[in-house]
Amino acid sequence: MSSPSTQPEAATIKPKYNLRNPLPLSAAQEQEVKQLYYKRVRSLCAPEIKAFAECAVNRTITATWICREQRLAMNSCMVAHAKPEEEDRAREEWFATHEERRKAKEEELAKVEKRREEVIRMMREDQARQAAAAAAAGGK
Repeated sequence: MSSPSTQPEAATIKPKYNLRNPLPLSAAQEQEVKQLYYKRVRSLCAPEIKAFAECAVNRTITATWICREQRLAMNSCMVAHAKPEEEDRAREEWFATHEERRKAKEEELAKVEKRREEVIRMMREDQARQAAAAAAAGGK
């Protein structure tokens, strides 16, 4: 049996995320990855999407026929870019910005807590003022 002090240092270092066999993500985290993925695909096909949207303005059912060329261009672009490699890139981006999002969330929670404490302090001061005013009015 080896003691913890004799184990190699590499065993104690926390490994980076492995994108080929990533940690299981929660449903909400997977949804965030999907949103990044769709955003990336839409940004790659932005000109085609814009062309279809401009053609479809003020049209309803007729947009299907009148804007057929733009629609097919948009769909083929989306299919061409909606690949597992793009989803892997979105997952990489999610993991790369995970720490930054966590820190931003902690900062936001700290701001909320600070404001909550301020509101509680103001409420107590107001209650003390009202009690002092009631005592002064009752003493007259």
